[in-house]
Amino acid sequence: MAALSQLVDNVVVNTFELEGPITRIGRHPDNDIVIDEISVSGHHAVIEAEENAYLDDTIDFFISDSKSTNGTFLNDVRVQGRQRLNSHDLVRIGWNLFRFVDEDENSLEKTAYILEE
Repeated sequence: MAALSQLVDNVVVNTFELEGPITRIGRHPDNDIVIDEISVSGHHAVIEAEENAYLDDTIDFFISDSKSTNGTFLNDVRVQGRQRLNSHDLVRIGWNLFRFVDEDENSLEKTAYILEE
């Protein structure tokens, strides 16, 4: 199961499991993950889960920014378009830091992704 773990001073304070094919993140209460904090836009970012084209029973996760005011960052680089998440990536939404954790990810997934391009 994949999840976003919210970090404060490098300590996990909250964990959100990514259960559906689409997880919406933002300040507005209609999001799947609600972050009630001023630096977060109403509809800030989206995480999508898709089957891997090369590995059976493997799910890939992608993040995209929803035209937020303060941006979405993946490993300190602003997300442009849609980017793949790898386990232990750091995601920043507004001033909030998260670690993406995918317990099912294996090293072959990264190779399969590179071949896809």
